[in-house]
Amino acid sequence: MDAAVATAFALGACEPAASGLGGQTMMLIRSAELKKTIALDGSSRAPNRAVPGKVGPKKRLRGHRATTVPSTPATLEYARSRFGTLPLDVVLAPAIRIAQEGFEVSELLSNLTKRIFKLLRKGPAAPFFLKGGSRRYRPGEILKQPVLARTLSRLAQAGIEDFYTGEIGHLIHDDMVANNGLIRDDDLAQIPWPMERQPLSCRFGSLRVRTFPPPAAGRTLVQMLNILSNFEPKHRNLDTPRGALLLARVIRRAFLDRQDRPHEPNFYPQAEEKRMVSRDYAERVARQLKRRTSLRGETTHLSVMDRWGNVVALTQSIERVYGSCAASPELGFLYNDYMSAFEHEDISHPYHLRPNAVPWASVAPTIVWKNGRPWLAIGSPGSERITPSILQVLLRLEKQSLYEAIEAPRLHCSLEGVVSLEVSRMRDDVIEALEGYGYEIDEREPYSFYLGCVQAVMRERGTLVGVADPRRDGAAGGCRK
Repeated sequence: MDAAVATAFALGACEPAASGLGGQTMMLIRSAELKKTIALDGSSRAPNRAVPGKVGPKKRLRGHRATTVPSTPATLEYARSRFGTLPLDVVLAPAIRIAQEGFEVSELLSNLTKRIFKLLRKGPAAPFFLKGGSRRYRPGEILKQPVLARTLSRLAQAGIEDFYTGEIGHLIHDDMVANNGLIRDDDLAQIPWPMERQPLSCRFGSLRVRTFPPPAAGRTLVQMLNILSNFEPKHRNLDTPRGALLLARVIRRAFLDRQDRPHEPNFYPQAEEKRMVSRDYAERVARQLKRRTSLRGETTHLSVMDRWGNVVALTQSIERVYGSCAASPELGFLYNDYMSAFEHEDISHPYHLRPNAVPWASVAPTIVWKNGRPWLAIGSPGSERITPSILQVLLRLEKQSLYEAIEAPRLHCSLEGVVSLEVSRMRDDVIEALEGYGYEIDEREPYSFYLGCVQAVMRERGTLVGVADPRRDGAAGGCRK
């Protein structure tokens, strides 16, 4: 837990376009001491002044009014104090060092900055993430964040509560008032400590899979695994036309069901939760798909595991790239834009925007058991591509190594029937089969950023093996003692 929390804070400093103090964090935790697995729901909260119909479409996406009450600081501190061993100042030290001394800007971060350059340059975050406030950092240049370093140092000395009810909280309040934002001191005073929830669980062959419940997207992963359990392994081969077609249909069906059956855990009467994850329902769906599949002719994730059996799968985000593109000049971190993750039209929807509501999330941090022991910690960024990315790795692990399974070509099917895939890495007959069944092909480059970024740790033959997806920045490392 110490390693996971320290890494999460550090990623907020060196991957600012994806996560940070202004975002939200979800954690799936296996405690060896407690012999228990816990889903730590670190949802952010809509401000008390988030009145439906009063936040226009453009302001939900960028700027101060796009921001929900950040929960990452509260979630990481809760996890550290509940399950960790090191004091907060020690856990924050790597993040403070990265902010003070700077880090080398990667090609990916430079390209993401280019993508959103005009919005950044116009807003208050420009001095922090543009060189001289006017041009993007090139790959290899050093980005320092002294203002963020001061904020992190303040948290290390005064404690995380300072972010909500102390000096930092007052600065957030003042910044929101000055920029017509919605968050006020009374929102911050209701510190968004995380909720401990029961993980969702299913069997897939000899494996036991535990993943994140609503408001996250683990239900989708469970449904897809349950459906695919009704097909023979040879029919689940993703490198064949039949396997790719089956995968596209399963992904699309699961996402249609998730959209039709939204479930917010704090409002049980509003939706049926269990049908999507029931094996009986999966069998019925599989029978329907079998009749139709015979062929004619962004976010940050980290996974941690130790030799004692403690495991953390952690996904956190500020929602879109560079979040709201807004930041306080006195604090140095980006606010999220999770106001865009609510339903804004249908007032009966469980995730309709209302004061203190939590946003709908696509994350699915997951832990897999094999032979009664935690075997794999896995997750990914990538919005709605998260669960399909995890699914494809799990399917490939039936015959491939962890690296081969993560590196392999990947696809995604949208609700509209558009299949995004790394065309140049796939067989021609796979593309022909998908087109022949009416799917629109969205051609993506090899190792596409769009198709997720799986980060995983596996226990194999007494050794811990970590793999970082080559599609984005990432690395595997650990203590060899």
